[in-house]
Amino acid sequence: MSSNQKSEFKIELKSDFPPKVALIGRPNVGKSTLFNIITETRKAVVKNLAGVTRDINIEPVDIWGKQFDLIDTGGITEAGDIFSKLIREQVTEFLHSVDLIVAIMDGRAGLLPEDRDIIRVAKQAGKPFLLVLNKVDTVMDEELFKADFYEFGVDMIAASFEQRRGVGDILEWITKQIPENKGTVKEGMNIAIVGKPNVGKSSICNLLLGVNRMLVSDIAGTTIDSVDSPFIYNDRKYTLVDTAGLRRSAKREEDLEIISAFKSQEAIRRSDIVLLMVDGTIGPTDQDARIMQSILEDHKGVIVVANKSDLGAKEIPEYRKVFREQVQQTFHFFDDVHVVFTSAKTGSGVEDLFSTIERVSDQINFKVSTSDLNEFFFETIRKAPAPVWGTTNVKFYYVTQTYQKPPAFIAFANHPDGVTNSYRRFLIKNIKEKWDLHGLPIRIFCMKSRKGGSQ
Repeated sequence: MSSNQKSEFKIELKSDFPPKVALIGRPNVGKSTLFNIITETRKAVVKNLAGVTRDINIEPVDIWGKQFDLIDTGGITEAGDIFSKLIREQVTEFLHSVDLIVAIMDGRAGLLPEDRDIIRVAKQAGKPFLLVLNKVDTVMDEELFKADFYEFGVDMIAASFEQRRGVGDILEWITKQIPENKGTVKEGMNIAIVGKPNVGKSSICNLLLGVNRMLVSDIAGTTIDSVDSPFIYNDRKYTLVDTAGLRRSAKREEDLEIISAFKSQEAIRRSDIVLLMVDGTIGPTDQDARIMQSILEDHKGVIVVANKSDLGAKEIPEYRKVFREQVQQTFHFFDDVHVVFTSAKTGSGVEDLFSTIERVSDQINFKVSTSDLNEFFFETIRKAPAPVWGTTNVKFYYVTQTYQKPPAFIAFANHPDGVTNSYRRFLIKNIKEKWDLHGLPIRIFCMKSRKGGSQ
């Protein structure tokens, strides 16, 4: 079965957990390289030595509006040493618990006896299965290297991970097997409060709830545990999560600090909207920028809350103007973020905060019809020269909104790799202006359309 043929499989999710996608293959065929590319990490050690990966690495992936856990397994080999035997047994048993399997072979080496065993093990697991031939450096070599593997009758893609060739096709195969996550219907929004220690997170929480549920102290790091607190404001339901302060890694010397940081990251993941608390008398710092990047990586609605603004206004001339300039400089990668000025001590700014929360909540739930979206999209792309892939103009065919929140979109094109980050920013800027989505992290994914693959 060629890469152009549609797979007949479609996984059925048995729980609320994301599907698991396992990478398997002999040692040194490129599993860890592909794992690092897709997850954008260096968690999997990559060396030109067989048997480097001996543990199973798992990393969550969120791409094109689909979520899954990517798993890098140890190399399967028939070698007699104890590590090889353990890895073979571990991987074979583990495959029964995954949802999708991507088997990676060395295209240049051709079909080896161990490869036959790996394909047999993958088929016995009874899961949707993709065969990837890595180290195929030129298009001219694809059919030659594929010839040995056609007998297995499975989906097959030729790739070169070092050149990033074929990675998009692999991701497209994976995402096609995963059904759209329409989300579960729930009442209200989850709001996480994060920020450096001692910026007033607990005080703001107490002010919003009207009760002293949090331990408040001038000593940084006194909020150890996180507490979920449901409440209603203006006939809207919310659940507030106040978390321990995020410290710099160099200061995490005690177990409590490590646990606190972990819980803060978990709170961000569980939230719909994140309030990034900043000391208004100091302004946002590099540490706040790193927290903001973490929030955006998890694709959450975010509001910067400048607390202690009563003191800031007294100490700093043109305080609000200065603070907004600091925000644009420190968060230059997301400079249109919502900003609210508050004082937990006096209670000022709370109404503005909730007004902004309601606005962001409405933005997160924004939905546009595919026809209206495409009409706007094609009007927009006429405003700027089309991006170029090699010597060919990138041609868009249509765009659709995913079920993801905040809003995300998938644009189908003949050469998606030619859509640069600057062109994405141009599209996102126009989307925000058209539908008043300023301050929201919008995503645009690009996928290859079979209509124009040869154009």
